[in-house]
This record gives sequence, C-alpha cells and structure tokens, in this order.
Amino acid sequence: MQTLFNLKGRVAVVVGATSGLGKTIAGGLADHGAQVAAAGRRSHDFRVDVTSRESVEALRENVLNRFGRVDILVNAAGITQKKKTIDVSDSDWACVLETNVNGALRTSQTFFEPLKASGRGRIVNICSLGSFVAFHEVAAYCTSKTALLGLTRNLGCEWARFGISVNAIVPGVFPTELNRPLIEGTPRGREILLRTPMARFGNAEELIGAAVLLASDAASFITGQSIAVDGGYLASGVNC
Repeated sequence: MQTLFNLKGRVAVVVGATSGLGKTIAGGLADHGAQVAAAGRRSHDFRVDVTSRESVEALRENVLNRFGRVDILVNAAGITQKKKTIDVSDSDWACVLETNVNGALRTSQTFFEPLKASGRGRIVNICSLGSFVAFHEVAAYCTSKTALLGLTRNLGCEWARFGISVNAIVPGVFPTELNRPLIEGTPRGREILLRTPMARFGNAEELIGAAVLLASDAASFITGQSIAVDGGYLASGVNC
C-alpha cells in the first residue's frame, strides 16, 4: 500500500502554486516524494501566465530542461470576481473564463506529449462547489468551474488511450487570499457553514490526500471523475 501512494521519481508541475490551495498541494506532493515545479505568475523559477500559450510552452521547456520529464500536472490557477451578473462586462467575463478554463485547457494541451511519454500521466484539475451549484453573484466563476468539470470528463475519456488520467478535486470552502474577505465573518460565510454538515471551513492540508491519490498509482483505473473534499456540502439537504 505504501508504494501505491509513493510519488518518488515523478515530476509534478503545479500551476497556480505560489499561493492558496495550489501552494499547499505542491508541498503535499513534494512530501510524498515528487519533484515539484511550483509554477505561477509570481514564481521565481517557474514563472507562467496561463492566458499566454507562449508562456505555458516556455514553462514546459523549462521543466523538461530541469527535470527531463513530466508525470503530473495540477491545474490550480484561478481567479474570481463577485459582481451582480447584470453588471458583468464582456471583459470581466472573458477574464475569468480565460484563466479558469481556457488556461487549464492550454496547459493540458501543452503538457500532453510529456504526460503521454510518462506512461502514467496524471492531470488533476481544481474545480469548485460552483461546478455543481450556484453561488450568488459569481456567475462567471461558477460557469468557468462548471466548464472545467466538463473538460475533466472529456479529457479523461479522450486521453485514457494515451495512458493519461484526468480527474478533478472539488474543494469545499477553504479560506484563501482569494476568498477570505467574502466568507470570514460575513452573512455569506455563515450561510456556507450552516449548509456544511461538518459546520466548519476546510483546512488546506485536507486536500493533500485527494491530490496524492489522484497523482499516484492508486488512481490507475480512475479517470474523468471528481472528488469533493467539502465537509459534506454537496451531499447535504436539511441540516437542522
């Protein structure tokens, strides 16, 4: 069982690893033996802008020059915006979708050949509760994360023949730099806690188990799936 979850000898590229959940996942993969390229717009060694194919291709070459291979790709880059949908401009909408779903497609396409060459390539996309349910005044974000879940399913089926598994983690509500002002001590945060059977927000470290599972040999027959790490949020109905 220990070897199933051992990532020693594998190279993981975590896009969006300079902060938030991506940073924690990158550290967790490293703790389980992987060599990790922690990539992001603020990364010193592995800088990348997922809205630019040229930038993503440069990241691929940088990683291959440094490590010689890529076995795992984690798409954790994401942005959000809270605004009444009637007031969302074309540029607002495009900006969110360009990062959250087009960026994941772009990185997956760019790293396809190295992942195929691995023989046991893994892509882990970070979706959202908003992939399944609506959240007030974040229509662009929820739409992008719903699309990312669809992309996960389609690539999981299409790329299985190439030895690449594609799955998603669906985090519940985890306080990060991105969402903390929206959920801590706010009516929105109190409603989320009421709807969460475990009655708390998540700790980022609680995502590591799912990430390691989906990156490892333990997931050798899992593809096109999503794992919710949400304290029971998506399963719940009435909690009182």
